[in-house]
Amino acid sequence: MVNTAIQLCVGLGNPGAEYAMTRHNAGFWLIDRIAAVYGEQFRTEARFHGQVCRIHCHGQEVRLLKPMTFVNQSGRAVAAIARYFNIPSEQILLAYDELDLPPGQVRLKQGGGHAGHNGVRNTLALLDDGNFWRLRIGIGHPGTKQQVVNYVLNAPSKTDTDCIDTALTLVVQQCPELFAGQFQRVMNRLHVKPASE
Repeated sequence: MVNTAIQLCVGLGNPGAEYAMTRHNAGFWLIDRIAAVYGEQFRTEARFHGQVCRIHCHGQEVRLLKPMTFVNQSGRAVAAIARYFNIPSEQILLAYDELDLPPGQVRLKQGGGHAGHNGVRNTLALLDDGNFWRLRIGIGHPGTKQQVVNYVLNAPSKTDTDCIDTALTLVVQQCPELFAGQFQRVMNRLHVKPASE
């Protein structure tokens, strides 16, 4: 029987204080919150091109990774740690910002393409297959393709920040079942529209 439990949870973002509050760092926001809830701190691991910590969640050991390579080269860090610990792609969860979802919505899925996200594109290129899980954190869309770069590299509004914060809180609450591989149960709870819609 294939083990579906998550061994590696990766949050995508850009290193540096100037990027800390930007939309492109939504993956970092989630991963930082998970580490804090489980009382762990990140340490820099040069061989994994990122910051790493381990948490124990209801008996399940999970490594958390924040690539320090900038978003477009995230795959270097993901591939390095996955190969070192022999973690199959189906036991990897990648969390990242999603333009095509409004703030406050999150979606969990396995496999698929990169949908224009360069961090996912690079991860797909460097892992053996694309069968990893994705947690897409809605940040909304600026309206035109030309505005996207400036949009993701700026901070969300107070209203959008509150919506994203609520969504991240919900995700953290699901961590025990999420990391245990109870994906359908987690999707049933996450894939609901906010009451404001």
